[in-house]
Amino acid sequence: MAGNTPASATRARLLSLYETAVAAAHPDVCLPPHLPAPPDQGRIVVVGAGKAAAAMAAAAEQHYRRLGVIDRISGFTTAPHGTSDPRGAGRHVIALAHARHPTPDAASVAAAGFTLSLAAAATADDLVLVLFSGGASSLWAAPVEGITLEAKTALTRGLLKCGADIHEMNTVRRHISRIKGGRLRKATAARMLTLAISDVPGDDPATIGSGPTVPDATTLADARAVLAKRRSRMEALGLPIPAAVEQALADAANETPKPDDPSFATAEYRLIATPAASITAAADFARTWGYEVVDLGDALTGEAREVARAHAELARAAKAAGRKLAIISGGELNVTVRNAKGRGGRNQEYALALAIALGGLPGVAALAADTDGIDGGEGRADDPAGATIDATTLSSGSATSGRLDAQMFLDNNDATAFFEAAGGLIIRGPTHTNVNDFRAILIDP
Repeated sequence: MAGNTPASATRARLLSLYETAVAAAHPDVCLPPHLPAPPDQGRIVVVGAGKAAAAMAAAAEQHYRRLGVIDRISGFTTAPHGTSDPRGAGRHVIALAHARHPTPDAASVAAAGFTLSLAAAATADDLVLVLFSGGASSLWAAPVEGITLEAKTALTRGLLKCGADIHEMNTVRRHISRIKGGRLRKATAARMLTLAISDVPGDDPATIGSGPTVPDATTLADARAVLAKRRSRMEALGLPIPAAVEQALADAANETPKPDDPSFATAEYRLIATPAASITAAADFARTWGYEVVDLGDALTGEAREVARAHAELARAAKAAGRKLAIISGGELNVTVRNAKGRGGRNQEYALALAIALGGLPGVAALAADTDGIDGGEGRADDPAGATIDATTLSSGSATSGRLDAQMFLDNNDATAFFEAAGGLIIRGPTHTNVNDFRAILIDP
């Protein structure tokens, strides 16, 4: 039980808050108001990538068909494998391809190459419309000369496994790519408009998808510093930095275009959905149930288990004070992997650590889930989005295993296995958007 509210009802409330946050960022809602009219003399050439790519393409096509100008639209977008096309089968003016996330594959290389060629073919009379969302970094993989896809994949896996945050990841990726870090903008003479759904703390355009259409203020030296910081942990995990990557980061030719580059004078960038807006939507919904809301912001970072312990203290204090409270937050936490064979993303790790820190405290339940519908893994539709916990989580267990040793599962980075036995996994599938992680703790007096 959570206070006087049944546990099942509290879980339903938590899931409703999550779905509210997701819905606020869906392309059907946030994209159409920003779509431009075709230029007077040219066409709109659409390119795009990310976890929302399929839904963005669908919303754009519907919009331009309704306006009667669909014959002046063409393009190509890339979504993660397993993402369905909301338009159904058949021919579409904006083609949809699939590639792998979170690590790139050969399809990612092909998609990036085709995107660059479409942009290069656009004329000064055209408008290149970039429909962009989180996840695009791996979907558009165009390594610089000398780096193979295998080397780039090894680097990405190593940085993910050793707990590198999104800013560190993208600082490196921008400098070993032919499309990221402003290079897509440099590929065309056409005007460019980017409409982006943010999935990063602070909504920095240079960080969303590694910023292919905006200038890059970071340098090759910054990228080398990231690798120096993470080197020992990567080596300890048996994931050394590929020599080709280090060579590329020593080559001045791989420096990215900077803010004073004149090509950016005819490029516009708009954020159409953000983590903050989704959190606000969820907070407003929580208030309809009589909860006071504490909004911790959309940019929380740090080690998942440490943040969970801090949030448990907030929940304990609220419970002791008899407050009916919802603690809501966003942002991307980190997981330092201690057991490479463990299963579970940062949201499941946070949820398990929170359950341990709360110790079965009655009247407190929580959810942590990725708004893209997938928490870690390789982007399969059956990967968990995250997990919910309540006062019974630590005492739950499968019929065969009895009570579970939650701390052992946490120590092994194996939160998925714990929640498979204890219950609480959220199996959602791709949501067709991505505004980072969403966390909610409900405290009932």
